[in-house]
Amino acid sequence: MFFSGIEQAPADPILGLTEAFRKDPRPDKVNLGVGVFMDEKGTTPVLECVKRAERLLWETEKTKGYTPISGPAEYGDVVARLVFGPDFHGLAMNSVAAAQSPGGTGALRIGAEFLKAFRQGGTVWMPDPTWDNHKNVFGAAGCPVRTYSYYNPSTRGVDVEAMCAALEKIPAGDVVLLHVCCHNPTGADIDAAGWARVAEIAARAGWLPFFDFAYQGFGDGLEEDRAGLLAVLQKVPEALVASSFSKNMGLYGERVGALMVVAESAKAANAALSQIKRIIRVIYSNPPKHGAALARMVLEDADLRALWLQELESMRQRIAGNRQLLVHGLARRSSEMDFSFIVRQKGMFSFSGLSDAQVDFLREQKAIYMVKGGRINVAGLLPESLGYVCDSIAESLKI
Repeated sequence: MFFSGIEQAPADPILGLTEAFRKDPRPDKVNLGVGVFMDEKGTTPVLECVKRAERLLWETEKTKGYTPISGPAEYGDVVARLVFGPDFHGLAMNSVAAAQSPGGTGALRIGAEFLKAFRQGGTVWMPDPTWDNHKNVFGAAGCPVRTYSYYNPSTRGVDVEAMCAALEKIPAGDVVLLHVCCHNPTGADIDAAGWARVAEIAARAGWLPFFDFAYQGFGDGLEEDRAGLLAVLQKVPEALVASSFSKNMGLYGERVGALMVVAESAKAANAALSQIKRIIRVIYSNPPKHGAALARMVLEDADLRALWLQELESMRQRIAGNRQLLVHGLARRSSEMDFSFIVRQKGMFSFSGLSDAQVDFLREQKAIYMVKGGRINVAGLLPESLGYVCDSIAESLKI
């Protein structure tokens, strides 16, 4: 028998948690593990700008034919302008080539395959901690993976000194993965001074930056969130960037992202893109059409873009407001731990400071689900469950 000897694979630490949550019969259960935005009703909504774009697409679309291997050139152009800003080419004097990808994860995997083919033996360095799937994505492509210092549990923030000391030692030719904003899982972002130091080190050391930019607009705003990326690109001639519309347009299930190559010249960028197209061709041949068409419409249509910016700001404000409410609620219930650092963190996620034992207690005794290490999705907090969550966390601090 071909399959009788196959062992059951362990559950994904995040998606498996969601499956366990769904099976939990307790009526007061709360899911703070899954990484999706939720509105106050607990729904991951379809944005109004996307609904209007879908109506327009329904009225105007002429064919469901294949898209080019790297996606429509127009899609790549609008994504590059969003990620790098309208003045990027004049500012950095670099050339950019973009390939549509199935979400940010797809962009990372395509980039990993590209690195394996053309940076053979080069190690991919990623922050400690990082998104659980980062190591899997690069490891599955055959890239050696190591970590560099990033988070300081004592300060609940980025350990800039330790990070910079580690980055200084990374050999030329290796690759450094950098979260541009809204660091997953900690919520702790590099500040402007830290980014300036990273840029200087990258230029001096000669390693290749690979930016994961999955949350643009969820930190401080579209322009503000790209500041660290541009600071580094002012100093280095080459980089890879993975971006996603899952969060900032709510296109989770549509799987809409892009991999961008920043090179010294248009010739070099186009050559890299030609190799990326070869990689795409043997993995999935052509990217999906619908979600990318929606994202492009929203970005190109002035009215839809204005509406999107309003909706994006509302999402960002909800997340920031939830941080304030959570900190205030915990402060009222317990003095055993100062949670004010949660307000300083950015994006959907927070390293709450809870131990694995406390996480287990909350799941087993209170039906509150969060990832090991204490990462919580702040955007998953709902008005009707906030008090219960705060009460339960305060109780967990006593075990």
